[in-house]
Amino acid sequence: MGAHEAGALHADGAHRGPSWLRPPEDVNELVTALWAHSVHRGGEGALAVGGLDVREIARDFGTPAYVIDEDDFRSRARDFKQSFDEVFRDLCGGADVYYAGKAFLCTAVARWIHEEGLGLDVCSGGELAVAIRAGFPGDRIGFHGNNKSVAEIEAGLRYGVGRVVVDSFEEIERVAAAAERLDVVAPVMVRVTVGVEAHTHEYIATAHEDQKFGFSLAGGEAAEAVRRILGHPAYLSLLGLHSHIGSQIFDTSGFEVAAHRVLGLHLDVAREHGIRMAELDLGGGFGIAYTTQHDPSSPRDLATGMAEIIERECRADGVPVPRISIEPGRAIAGPSTFTLYEVGTVKEVLLDGDASRTYVAVDGGMSDNIRPALYDADYSCTIAGRVSQASPTLARVVGKHCESGDIIVKDEFLPSDISAGDLLAVPGTGAYCRSLSSQYNHLPRPPVVAVRGGVVREIVRRETIEDLLALDIDQEERS
Repeated sequence: MGAHEAGALHADGAHRGPSWLRPPEDVNELVTALWAHSVHRGGEGALAVGGLDVREIARDFGTPAYVIDEDDFRSRARDFKQSFDEVFRDLCGGADVYYAGKAFLCTAVARWIHEEGLGLDVCSGGELAVAIRAGFPGDRIGFHGNNKSVAEIEAGLRYGVGRVVVDSFEEIERVAAAAERLDVVAPVMVRVTVGVEAHTHEYIATAHEDQKFGFSLAGGEAAEAVRRILGHPAYLSLLGLHSHIGSQIFDTSGFEVAAHRVLGLHLDVAREHGIRMAELDLGGGFGIAYTTQHDPSSPRDLATGMAEIIERECRADGVPVPRISIEPGRAIAGPSTFTLYEVGTVKEVLLDGDASRTYVAVDGGMSDNIRPALYDADYSCTIAGRVSQASPTLARVVGKHCESGDIIVKDEFLPSDISAGDLLAVPGTGAYCRSLSSQYNHLPRPPVVAVRGGVVREIVRRETIEDLLALDIDQEERS
């Protein structure tokens, strides 16, 4: 695609869409890999989820709304737990799965995760507060974050979190000091930067050297972190090492290099200090299908591939396999949810020559899904309230914000008769969309509604204008 001074979206050929997107034979057909398991078209052509027509959801809860299939969410969580536990059982007695709460967390989701037997990974005092409110067991909580405050550390230790993943030398001393004040022993893991650059967007690749997370392996900082932790035997207990190579990863090749390097440190610690660390966390970042160009691996395939890597590396080093843990978030939450919008305007924009583009504007936008603007992320969509016999047209779905970059779906084929009032659904929005949402342009954030067995309920209510104004303190005294 040729360069253009106004950006790639205006370059020659951009209006034809990406090479992987093909005109559908049936514009109403759903690509099942992109949707929660229960989503289908009902008798009148409208989408249904969990046995409920989306038109009812729009009527009762309004749009935009995040719609989550509870059974789908639970089944994906259960699949990760069962697959990894079974595959790693003969190697190390099983594996622990911690749901990465940053993907999407509320008290209902924390309860689901608890009931399905997973642990919970949090990375802020706010996420910890949600876990506490849900009554999530402290010993099954991992506490992440590259700059945890003293108050956050103390809150976690008071609640008895099962692991604190330390990320800097300053934090090692903070945790030790907090543990001493509270007269507890803090269980800690060392986050290791292994120098593996995952093939993903720059902002979600997290194991290469030039970024904020963890202790560098190559520079010796990780080994020094271990030494400093062992220097506080009364208040710090070293559980093991943690590595995370990035997000939206589709195979285990990157984990192979990461495992080799982090197990090298594991062996060095055993030789230098005479201890065998009991745990190794390989992080998460497992990808999902947002469009037809994505082909993610199943939890069973991921577990099998990672087990082969760990067994081979440990055998080569002559060390027992430590207890393995992983942290899927997106792979559980992402496909379980779609965002339901209502179309407000449809506009045909003339481009160079005879070309044109159809702009479909909906009642949400970058405030409820910032990922296309932030990561250049691709999404799909479909008309949700009916079926159409019209021919497909290449469209761009945009929001209502005062930004030209307010794009939800860059390219998708929609029926050419799409019009104001139609419902539109965007799949794969369960991870990071609500978590990264904002009140830009003072747009209240959408609700999250959960559907199960034909019953729908709000698990995060819609914000209101009153909510927005309640935070606005007018210092000037009115006469």
